[in-house]
Amino acid sequence: MAGKQPPPLMKKHSQTDLVSRLKTRKILGVGGEDDDGEVHRSKISQVLGNEIKFAVREPLGLRVWQFLSAMLFSSVAIMALALPDQLYDAVFDGAEVTSKTPIRLYGGALLSISLIMWNALYTAEKVIIRWTLLTEACYFGVQSLVVTATLAETGLMSLGTVLLLASRLLFVIVSIYYYYQVGRKPKKV
Repeated sequence: MAGKQPPPLMKKHSQTDLVSRLKTRKILGVGGEDDDGEVHRSKISQVLGNEIKFAVREPLGLRVWQFLSAMLFSSVAIMALALPDQLYDAVFDGAEVTSKTPIRLYGGALLSISLIMWNALYTAEKVIIRWTLLTEACYFGVQSLVVTATLAETGLMSLGTVLLLASRLLFVIVSIYYYYQVGRKPKKV
């Protein structure tokens, strides 16, 4: 009995054994359709996902709008920080500035928002783009309300303030448009 050797092991070639390959793929969970209707060719692509699925289909002109918004926020912030008298005079024709501190604080807040806008320009994440567009729309909406209330209190109405209000309302509409366009579900291809 001690002299009897076990039979040599035969190597199984699973690449050529079709039944074995199908069983292995079924155990791994690849090859079939998932909940989204996608067929994964390997476990790695199933775990990591398909990057096309996460790509944002950007609406036409979105990046240009983000760039213009970042430039607008930055330029007004620098003007509010460096030249508060001239900024106040440009918005409210001929009104006297009682204190420069609130205008400079406004400039600091705008500079902070502009930094967020500049960073959002370089991202591809849908959520970040949408949040910056919503921030922008809220800012312009609140600014329109504040300017309107100030004009109602002071009774000063000029062509400059009317143009400012009209441009702010246009900015609100454009920002909300892009907000909804970025948030739309992409069509299945």
